[in-house]
Amino acid sequence: MNHTLKTYLPTAVILLTIAIILFFARILAWQISPVVDLPPLTPLKELILIVVGLVAGFLGGIIGTGGCSVMLPILHFWMDYPAQIAVGTTLFAVIFTAISGGFGHLIRGNLEKRATLWLGLSGIAGVLLGSWLFTFLAAQSTLLGFILGILFLWPALRMIWEGIRQSGLPPRQGNRIHASAWGLALFGFLVGIATGIAGLGGGYALVPGLIYLFSAPVYLTMGTSLATMIPLALVGGGIKLAGGFVELTTGLLLAAGTVIGAQVGAAVIKRFKPHTLKLIFGLYFLYVSVKFITAFFGIRVW
Repeated sequence: MNHTLKTYLPTAVILLTIAIILFFARILAWQISPVVDLPPLTPLKELILIVVGLVAGFLGGIIGTGGCSVMLPILHFWMDYPAQIAVGTTLFAVIFTAISGGFGHLIRGNLEKRATLWLGLSGIAGVLLGSWLFTFLAAQSTLLGFILGILFLWPALRMIWEGIRQSGLPPRQGNRIHASAWGLALFGFLVGIATGIAGLGGGYALVPGLIYLFSAPVYLTMGTSLATMIPLALVGGGIKLAGGFVELTTGLLLAAGTVIGAQVGAAVIKRFKPHTLKLIFGLYFLYVSVKFITAFFGIRVW
């Protein structure tokens, strides 16, 4: 692939993805109705959803995380979406973000195909199991919230620690991820289960896991993570859509924002101090985790 095509093809694909998302978000005449009644979307709410997607994508473009971790709690706590709908809708939105970002990394060689294959295949098996478990948890919103709170602790504590230390992920060299197939498969399976249950995965687990557990080169982890999330989000998001756990228009509007925000974040990454953003959003994720966990015990935290 020549240099000109490699430069402009990702932009063309991204613009086409955005156009398709916005097209369906505005004229879609059908959708699988969610299992619970939701308040109607107003023009103001639609604008807010796009902005939320922009913020989530922007954060992800700068520090490699933030998609579902930003969107899910905002939908649940501040826009009054039930936890099960927030989980399904944000996971559905990630389909478009992962395809857009993963494709860009693929043509630039910023992913490891062998690791992506093992993580993706085992991750699909994990998503199927996690989605089956989700069907039991969906009717128990407080228990589902408690599990979400526990899962939010990991990115919160990691980001706070790296923000205070003013450090990032440790640099690694090379163009391969030297890990055993069974190790990658087991890790992908566990991430898949978490994705199926809570709609979380991607950067919050895959990126640090690949680096700290498998000593992967940093530049390979972002692309490998996004590419791995494509089949996981497709399977998990598709199952939740079929089960009525996705508010489709909401998911499409979020997706449009994340696709744009991720590109903006990648473009201006050198102008920001990632450790400062990590500390800010780490504290935010810790707050979200406390809200979920205390709600399980009947304690409401504002």
